[in-house]
Amino acid sequence: MNIHQAIKELLAEKERLDRAIAHLEGMQKQRGDAAPEKKRRGRKTMDAQARRQVSERMKRYWEARRKGQPDSQNPGPEPDAKPDS
Repeated sequence: MNIHQAIKELLAEKERLDRAIAHLEGMQKQRGDAAPEKKRRGRKTMDAQARRQVSERMKRYWEARRKGQPDSQNPGPEPDAKPDS
């Protein structure tokens, strides 16, 4: 079989498949079976109460840092214990 003829037949079949897919997608949209929209990715929003809570928590944190005391809610990393030799 001639390579050019095979390519020509495959392209014709591809065009038929593309038309069939477009037709089926159009029917799907008319019926309302379209795929649901993907959820938007990115930052999550906070409501006013959550922002207020974060604000109060950070105020306590920075106040404790200024005083040189560890924060009671977030004590930080524990010092590494040195093994006995």
